[in-house]
Order: sequence, then C-alpha cells, then structure tokens
Amino acid sequence: MQLLGPNDTYLVQSDEDDTKFWGWKYAQGLGCTFEWKDKHDDSTKGIAAMTPEEWRERVKSGFQILPFHIQGRLDGHDGSLGGVKSNQGIPGSAEFDITIRPVAGWGSYPPLSSNRQSQEGKPEAHNNTTYDQFSTAGWLANFPVFEPHWQITMAHARATGSCTWNGTVYEFNDAPFYGEKNWGGAFPTKWYWSQCNSFDGYKDLAFTAGGGIRLLPFSFLPGKRTETLGLIGIHYNGVFYEIVPWLGSMEWEVSTWGEWKFRGRCTDNVGSQQKFEADIIVTTNDNVPGVLLRAPTKDKGMQYFCRDSGYGLVTLSLYELEWDPDTGDYIRSPNKAPIIDKAQSNLCTVEVGGGPWPKWKVESKMSPIIKKLIRLPYALRNRMRWKKIKKL
Repeated sequence: MQLLGPNDTYLVQSDEDDTKFWGWKYAQGLGCTFEWKDKHDDSTKGIAAMTPEEWRERVKSGFQILPFHIQGRLDGHDGSLGGVKSNQGIPGSAEFDITIRPVAGWGSYPPLSSNRQSQEGKPEAHNNTTYDQFSTAGWLANFPVFEPHWQITMAHARATGSCTWNGTVYEFNDAPFYGEKNWGGAFPTKWYWSQCNSFDGYKDLAFTAGGGIRLLPFSFLPGKRTETLGLIGIHYNGVFYEIVPWLGSMEWEVSTWGEWKFRGRCTDNVGSQQKFEADIIVTTNDNVPGVLLRAPTKDKGMQYFCRDSGYGLVTLSLYELEWDPDTGDYIRSPNKAPIIDKAQSNLCTVEVGGGPWPKWKVESKMSPIIKKLIRLPYALRNRMRWKKIKKL
C-alpha cells in the first residue's frame, strides 16, 4: 500500500505474502490485511471482505476497498527513502475510514441540483430516466485486449470520514472524491494523467485527462505494436462530455514537469449530438516538485516510475461548436457564451510516468481497425434513438 498525503508526503507498507491480498471479480472490492490485532486467532485465515465495523475491530494494519466504503491502517515508513520493506525508511503511519457517495461514474448522471441521489449513495432514476455508463477506453477495454487496463469508476463523488496522517487528524464531510482502477501486467511505457473535481464556484464539475502509449492486441505479429492515445472526460451539471479519438480529436503538450496542456473536440455524428471543444491548462508552482511514486513495470516489478502532486493549478473552458460553411469545419459558436468559462482550481492532481520525458507534444492516432470497432456501440445507440423518434 502506498499513500500520497498532505503536502505531497508519501508513505508505504508492503508484505511479500501475496496470499493476504483479495479481490472481487465483478465489482470494485479489494484489500489486504498485513497484520491482525489477534495474532493467535486461526479463524482469521482466508478472510476477505468484512463489514466496516468488523474491520475496525480486527485489523491492525492493512486496507479494504468496498464500493461505498474505504478503510486503511498503514504502519510503515516514508516511501521516498529506501525500499518498501519494513524498516527501510523513516517510520510513518496513516489511518483512514471513509464513506463514499457517488455522484458520477463515467457517463451521464443526475446533476447534484436535482437531488436524485439515494441515501445509499446510488443515483436514483426518475421518470424512467436512464444513465448510460461507458468503458473509459472504449468497449473493447471490457476484455483482455489492451495492456494495461484502466477504468474510471467514480469521476465525481463525495466523501465523509477521517484521515490520520503521522498523528494529525483530518475530518471532512462531503469532500470531493475520485476513484479509478488500473490492472494488467504493467503501466504504459509513457503516460500523463490529470484530474480535478474541486473547482471554485462550480460544485458539479469534474474532469479527467489521461493518455499514454498502450500495447495493441496481437503485438507479437509484425507491424505496429503500440499506439499513442489520449482522452478528456468532463462531467458537468448532469452531462457527460466525452472527448476521445474515435469521436473527434485530442492533442496534448506535456512538459517533463510543471505544465500540462490539453485540447480536444467531439465532432463525430456517431457520438454526441452536441459538438464541443475543451481547453485545459494545468501548471505547478516552482515550489511544487512533485513526488516520485512507485508503479508496476514489465520486467522489474514496482519501481520509482512516475511523479505526482495534488497541487496543480488548472483552468478549464468548454465551448459549443457549430458548423462553419466558409471554413468547412466546426468552430466555437460566436453567438453563444462558453458552456464553462475558465473554471479554476488549485487542487488539481497531476502525474507524468514512464519515459523518456522531453516535452511531449502529440495528437492521438488510432489504428483504423480498432477505431471502427470501438465506434460500433455509438452507431447502434444512434440507430436505436432514431427508431424511437420515428415511432413517436
């Protein structure tokens, strides 16, 4: 377990016995008990998920991630020094116990202003409203096709609970929360990531941007083995704005550290009926060097492989597009105000990983075959939508 905490501090605890780890196959549930409070209780062997109350009573150190509750007790050391095994760094401890109320997954959702959130934290459908959710990297990512795998499970949520970090207690109520899951053999050879759902004056706004070099299926065959892709997802007032290379264009300029620029547009009729463009700029101050964190690598296991910080300065704008016959292209609607006009925050998370890392300026390029396959569900949804309209 590795944790990035207040003021970009870093704690880690590990165990060589991987049989202590457990995970659910069809839902977001996983955990590991490093040490039980009662070391002589044989009945604890093989235990996986517990109720939050039972976990508090029985676990001395470890973690448990359930769909709407996360808990952890770390008895380790400073992860920025030495190794991950016991006594390989300056001692440190952390404890967290947090209840989560989802707001948005990765798709449409009931806006916060509608009060359509149940007491259990699940979105409630009213008037037969359905909220479509998507695979973050396209429907093919549901299967063992690409490497690695990535799914954003909660782009926007609220968290209530407490965190104790090296003796300092932090209590919070309805704080912004974000959740995702990575799995597979290793992280990409190079990637970037940024996320924020705590904007000044925009309570119901969240964005995630990510991109990297991923391994294509059948990469053992001659020909191209990787592709460089990026995406932006924006959740705002109940609407999901998906900017992906199979529905439009996505480009970025990311420096070695300190500046992330994203621009993308959705212009394909097979996707959203609305056409839009996003401009996002994130920077860090000179006194924010970021923290080197460990990530899984293909040949060497967990290594220092990425740099993160929770103190990025972000400015986000979102524009509606309209067709301009003079230029033969979509342009920002000149007679309409931006959908989002320079929303800002100083609590944006940022990350760069892998390498090498000179300034990285790229436009997403997809394999034509993969692009056609990923577009299929969008085309089918559009066809069904037109059938319903004709019936009316």
